[in-house]
Amino acid sequence: MARNSGRAQKVGDQIQRELSEILHRELRDPGVGMITLTGVEVSSDCTHAKVYFTCLDPAHVQGALAGLKRASGFLRTQLGKRIKIFTTPELHFAYDESVERGDRLSRLIDQANSDNPES
Repeated sequence: MARNSGRAQKVGDQIQRELSEILHRELRDPGVGMITLTGVEVSSDCTHAKVYFTCLDPAHVQGALAGLKRASGFLRTQLGKRIKIFTTPELHFAYDESVERGDRLSRLIDQANSDNPES
């Protein structure tokens, strides 16, 4: 696996760039809305790609996920036209909670610092 991890990472980065552009310019599904792709993990054989996304509104996550799943065939087809790879990976979408978790932790730290009179 160590031998393929560099290639898989490069393929994942390229998939993220291309999917971001496809979502921005070509996808006409209002259910997806405004999302940001935060990362792509590609399997070592490049047959599956897990695409992580985040939304501005946490209440919109389920709608965006449903829209992405509906559009996954279209996205995979468009991706296959743009990148030169033997097999276009099957796309799996997942909400990236790390941004939300980081924001929550940052607020907790700020709150703890404001409660501490020595700071």
